[in-house]
Amino acid sequence: MNTASASGRSDSAGTGGADSSNGILAEQLLRLTRRLHRIQKRHLEPLGITPAQSRLLRLVSHYDGGEAPRMADLATRLEVVPRAVTTLVDGLEAADCVRRAPDPANRRVIRIELTDTGRATLRRLRSARTDAAEEILAPLTAEQREVLGGLLNALADAPAEHRC
Repeated sequence: MNTASASGRSDSAGTGGADSSNGILAEQLLRLTRRLHRIQKRHLEPLGITPAQSRLLRLVSHYDGGEAPRMADLATRLEVVPRAVTTLVDGLEAADCVRRAPDPANRRVIRIELTDTGRATLRRLRSARTDAAEEILAPLTAEQREVLGGLLNALADAPAEHRC
């Protein structure tokens, strides 16, 4: 039986309407996230870079600490365990995109620096990301894109108590 709730929404037997709507939205967001990842991965593949490596490379290039970041700094910013950063840096170092450099003030600290190859790769990454975004957003009109941008900002900028 379909009834209208106090909010004016229709739900089955008066229960679960909002939960059901939120569940559907959550599933749609998860499907979109998976689609975004697949498309981004396909656009990055020719560059020999994974989406995770792309994120780390962008973080190193935009690090705001005034000096090259430490592995621990990267792990904190990426919200991953340090071992995950080590694996990403290993791959990027093998591709000559970053290099490990000792900290002049503390020999035990290793900093991650961008190389010239890394800077060139970043330029190609920007182009690949733009192409991926265009593919993802192609079904939307300019007005829909603007509305989506506002909605995404509202979700991304939610107060901390509403975040995961």
